[in-house]
Amino acid sequence: MPLTIDEVCSLNNKLGEGPLWDEALQQLFWVDSLKGQIFRLDYQSQQVSNWETGEMTGCLALVSDQQAIVALQSGLHWFNFTDGALTPVPHTSVTDARTRFNDGKTDRAGNFLTGTMGITIREPALGALYRLNKDLSLECLLTDVAVSNGPCFSPDGSLFYFTDGKRRIFAFDYDPHGPLRGQRVLIDTGALGFASDGATIDSEGNLWTALIQPGEIGCFSPQGKLLTRFSIPARLPSSVMFGGPALDELYITSISESGNRTSPEPEAGRLFVVRGTGVRGIAEPRFQPHR
Repeated sequence: MPLTIDEVCSLNNKLGEGPLWDEALQQLFWVDSLKGQIFRLDYQSQQVSNWETGEMTGCLALVSDQQAIVALQSGLHWFNFTDGALTPVPHTSVTDARTRFNDGKTDRAGNFLTGTMGITIREPALGALYRLNKDLSLECLLTDVAVSNGPCFSPDGSLFYFTDGKRRIFAFDYDPHGPLRGQRVLIDTGALGFASDGATIDSEGNLWTALIQPGEIGCFSPQGKLLTRFSIPARLPSSVMFGGPALDELYITSISESGNRTSPEPEAGRLFVVRGTGVRGIAEPRFQPHR
């Protein structure tokens, strides 16, 4: 099957981010970080719903069919899809006027990892990476992070991947109950001439990431070898996620205006879907709080 790239809908996000496919609902969720909006695409009807959060929005983790954890500038919040209500998660307000939450992902054990960044990329490394454990305690895993981006996990959950905004993708040995260990540079994207953004893992353990500088998507082996790369219609792709009934469709969010970069083409900020990659993704777990 040849590779095809199509627009999913005509929405132009300013800063589309955090695509998340829920297998049970057969729906794709994502956010516009700058506009403070949450979007939901129903696969069967292709209908898009959206909600306003009122502040910068980094990502979300689904908890149930009607509830999510949303990472806002002011902290983590419970979000109700029925009425749009937001309720703060206690003791998760770790940002200040210079920082906000950005990307995040739920680990294979059901904990939610999300990180912070400076509101502008000109800020020094003010960010950090946190884990919201099932008991709702917030644990700091990394500090001195410029931009928390691209968190994702190997199929068995034993490896964690993360990029810090400095053109490096790191690999860590991961224990859902302990600290990150064995930090090493998996991919030096700067040496390859590009910067990476959001990422996801396929069923074979390969890492797919948005290459924000050249307007491409790249796929790397678990050893960091570049396997394939291809261009998309938007210059600034921001993140990727496998979805669809067979988990063989790659969804891509993109940027029209991030506050630091602007992309003038009419396709900028659109949501795209790629078919024909020949691989499948992995079902993303929901956050599983003890309540």
